Amino acid sequence: MPQTTVHTVTGPVAADTLGLTLVHEHLVFGYPGWDGDLSMAPFDRETIVKTGVDLLRQLKSRGVQTYVDATPNDGGRQPELYREISEKSGVNVICSTGYYFEGHGAPAYFKFRSTLGDIEAELFELFMKEITEGIRDSGVRPGVIKVGSSAGVITDYEKSIFRAAARAHKATGLPIITHTQEGTMGPEQADLLIEAGVDPAKIQIGHMSDNLDIDYQIRTLEKGVFVAWDRLGLQGLAGCPMDAQRYPVLTELVDRGYAGQLMLSHDFIATWLGRPLVIPEEAQPLIANWYPTHLFDNVIPALMAGGVTREQVDLICRENPGRLFGAD
Repeated sequence: MPQTTVHTVTGPVAADTLGLTLVHEHLVFGYPGWDGDLSMAPFDRETIVKTGVDLLRQLKSRGVQTYVDATPNDGGRQPELYREISEKSGVNVICSTGYYFEGHGAPAYFKFRSTLGDIEAELFELFMKEITEGIRDSGVRPGVIKVGSSAGVITDYEKSIFRAAARAHKATGLPIITHTQEGTMGPEQADLLIEAGVDPAKIQIGHMSDNLDIDYQIRTLEKGVFVAWDRLGLQGLAGCPMDAQRYPVLTELVDRGYAGQLMLSHDFIATWLGRPLVIPEEAQPLIANWYPTHLFDNVIPALMAGGVTREQVDLICRENPGRLFGAD
């Protein structure tokens, strides 16, 4: 049976009321180690909250009702701040439980623990506690499980996270969203989760906008999963193609009948934890469109100019997220 409610950071909401949804974004993100630099970059709660509230109010003015924060446990997740930002902005925020891929995550802790026992069981226990009781002592319950894999491989460490996530999904019904690295491992992620007992309709394979090989796209979609083109506006960096190259492939997928499995987002980071980033001047044009309303300003108009209908846009941006999170 589908879930009737979804955990948001302010409490449960009906799954069929999520509305226009950005499915992969970040109110805050910090690579592991950011907290060791707090002497140079103190944690500025007031500024983080103001930035997040301003962002969500801007999105709300464009019709966005729900914002999925995909920050995993090792990425600087801040559930108490998410709740405050959601309350002040009036936008639903769904936060995550889970772990990032090995190369950019924080595996040392669990790698050490793996020498002493079964970390899959420990991860499952952690996910279940957060899902059923809340993150730390915040009372905030995640509404989605986030996992990730490396470029060209799903490592043994990552497989433990995937299997623990699958167990937590089977116990709770929460959907699973993924990080893929450098446009690889989408079909393999889907296979691993499905073989572990996850309902394909509760899987969203992420960062599919990083790979423009139509065969790769279709091999992933044929698994019956959702896929997220969720790095729109991030171009020419971190292995990302240019948006102008993405639009024809995305339009072709719609033409081939896959609109019911597609989702769109930016993977935009509102606040980087740690010291402010200094973007080289030559890279600045590449991220000029990496901002929270790019989808509405540029992407949807480009897709509709290419033949995608308003009904198909609504399916992708409204109906598909509701189905992932539990609505019929």
